[in-house]
Amino acid sequence: MAGPDPMNIDMIRAAATRLQGHARRTPLLNSPFIDQIAGRRVWIKPECLQHTGSFKFRGAWSALSALDEATRANGVIAFSSGNHAQGIALASSQHGVPSVIIMPADAPALKLANTRALGAEVVTYDRATEDRDAIGDRLAAERGLTLIKPFDEPQVIAGQGTVGLEIAQDANAMGIETADVLVCCGGGGLTSGIALALEADAPGLRARPVEPEGFDDVKRSLESGKIQRNAQTSGNICDAIITPAPGELTFPIMHRLCGPGLAVTEDEALRAVAQAFLRLKLVAEPGGAVALAAALSHKEQIEGDDVFVVISGGNVDAPMFARALNTLS
Repeated sequence: MAGPDPMNIDMIRAAATRLQGHARRTPLLNSPFIDQIAGRRVWIKPECLQHTGSFKFRGAWSALSALDEATRANGVIAFSSGNHAQGIALASSQHGVPSVIIMPADAPALKLANTRALGAEVVTYDRATEDRDAIGDRLAAERGLTLIKPFDEPQVIAGQGTVGLEIAQDANAMGIETADVLVCCGGGGLTSGIALALEADAPGLRARPVEPEGFDDVKRSLESGKIQRNAQTSGNICDAIITPAPGELTFPIMHRLCGPGLAVTEDEALRAVAQAFLRLKLVAEPGGAVALAAALSHKEQIEGDDVFVVISGGNVDAPMFARALNTLS
């Protein structure tokens, strides 16, 4: 295992201060219909309502606002399947600095189009044959850009951790002292940030990562105690949360603080998308709905009368959304 975490709660609190007036404070939502399916009270944190349609704006703004002015003015570079891309593109535009985003060529068309529309230069690559990290390192060196990684970056983790501060505050206000907090998990930036925030402000709440079946590297890593990798990095509708492996920064935090991971099928994710829309009028993407899917379809693996669920993103193409809604018929 690695040494002490390079993260602390003070970084998350500082990120929260920088985010004031820029990020939305999303509410907690509840539906008696969803409670009935889950067999307990389900408190949904809809980060699909965040700027750019996902929690990623928090980490993007946190990282950009933490740079010194001269460094930031040179511009930034990032790699992402779409949600981090859009967060960085918007935050960069709002700071008045250029951004280059490296995106997989098979990313959803909506995410590619939105990232360009938000002002970023998009560079595409083949997930199966090209290394996005190597491309990012090369372009950063050539153009003098600062690389902002999607999850394995302290200031990004700090920004995502503000989701956890808000959950803790709301849970404390409701008098909920113990509960699982299910988090859609790719590389672990959101999960580790939330876990750190809960440790400080709601220690009876436990973060638990949720991933797609077949791409459950974090779940397997937590079970083995060392980083595991996915055999492939494409081929699932939950594209937003498919990564090769948990991060070098995020994994030690998750290993120390998180409960066991959960994995859901594509069909379970689609049904969760449909229920979020039917019962709460929320638009979620499949990868952003896996935590809700776990609450609805794997309730025997969850303890307690309450469960918190983060819907992490809502950037779904119309055909995929229609496919999800068809599960209701």
